[in-house]
Amino acid sequence: MKLLTMETVQYLNYYHGRYRQVEDLGVELHVLNGEGTEDFWPAGRYRLAGSRKIDDIVAAAREWHAEEHFDGVITFSESSVITVAAVADALGLPGIGVPAAVCSRNKYLMRQAYERAGAPIPSYRLVESLDDALGAASDFGYPVVLKPTLGAGSHFVFRIDTPGEMAERYARAADGIRDLFWVNSEADGVDLGPNGLLVESFLDGREYLMEAVVWDDDVYLGSVVDRITAEGGTFDDDVHHAPTSLPPEEMEKVRRAVRAGAHAQGLRRSVLHAEVRYHDGEPHLLEIAARVGGGGLDLIARRTADHDPIRAVVDIGRGVRPGVRHFRPTGVHVTAMCLISEAGVVDRVEVPPEVAEADEVFLLKITARPGDVIRRPPDGNTILGFLGTTGATQEEAFATMNDFASRIEVTFRQDTPEPKDTPELKGTPASQGAVAAT
Repeated sequence: MKLLTMETVQYLNYYHGRYRQVEDLGVELHVLNGEGTEDFWPAGRYRLAGSRKIDDIVAAAREWHAEEHFDGVITFSESSVITVAAVADALGLPGIGVPAAVCSRNKYLMRQAYERAGAPIPSYRLVESLDDALGAASDFGYPVVLKPTLGAGSHFVFRIDTPGEMAERYARAADGIRDLFWVNSEADGVDLGPNGLLVESFLDGREYLMEAVVWDDDVYLGSVVDRITAEGGTFDDDVHHAPTSLPPEEMEKVRRAVRAGAHAQGLRRSVLHAEVRYHDGEPHLLEIAARVGGGGLDLIARRTADHDPIRAVVDIGRGVRPGVRHFRPTGVHVTAMCLISEAGVVDRVEVPPEVAEADEVFLLKITARPGDVIRRPPDGNTILGFLGTTGATQEEAFATMNDFASRIEVTFRQDTPEPKDTPELKGTPASQGAVAAT
């Protein structure tokens, strides 16, 4: 079996772990990047289009497909979902189609689709000025949420409690989205919908993340994770626990909401990363991405629910119904976080052996490299990496995770007149890690 995976703009080596998981399933994986480095993947199974233009990427994919006869095309990158849909259409391979991909990427178009379908969502408004944002907040009632239409990883997503906060945060977000990696790594030549800011009413209940599959008329929630962090003004400090605490009757309500949203987006055969939040006792859709979740959500799904999101990507990518089932927990408890420090330019990150080699650690990934710029809200949401631990109970796993996080140290450079900027390394599951900084 041969599959083609793609990144419109190479995101460091962030997805290499996912690529290796695909190969472990017996796939001969080829990689095509629009823009990137020459030595990203083994020679013979890697090509660069040398361009972000969709026509150039499609042409490179078509030429390679004529030689290799791929069984499918896949991606793990949020900013490559639309590119892969276009390539799949051009090559006659299974895919979700460009309109569904755009609707699954742009949160304004997504909200409009949900509204037309009657799916449960917060109130929302696309705003083009501070006055527009203040007007929306006044109509909805504070607090509200300000977020980019084409964002990812909680970059420039703020809870706003007062008009004064809106004035400050709106200016920061409007400026920040101009240089946001996830926006500037989309393909050129595709109508992505408006690149701007949304104001939404605040949902005050608990939040849940799902790794799911839509196949024709049904949706299967393979894995469900609880977000358990106490919140502030930003949404970068997530802590997650699995298995979920949702009872079966609520799980069914959530599943129906996700099915309505997926179908509204035009998704009929796709993996899904869905985020749902309760308000007034009912589940509301935050977003549904046509890809698997980031961070270690795939590892959590396998351990706590016996669901393999990566295998689902492989199966759906070649047009085969994955062997999915409705949520059934295994009884294993995990908690997971992303490792957060203060801002600065990284000199080194040190993980002691008692953490790196601990049996309780199922997820440990240091993504920050020497010279990387760590930006913290309101300027960005860069993290150091991911940490996840197991335990007999949620409380045990949580205590172990915090203890281990406190032993990881990051040292910052003191004299860096021209720091090297890098793509933001923000994903899910994410949480506030007590990481020592020196």
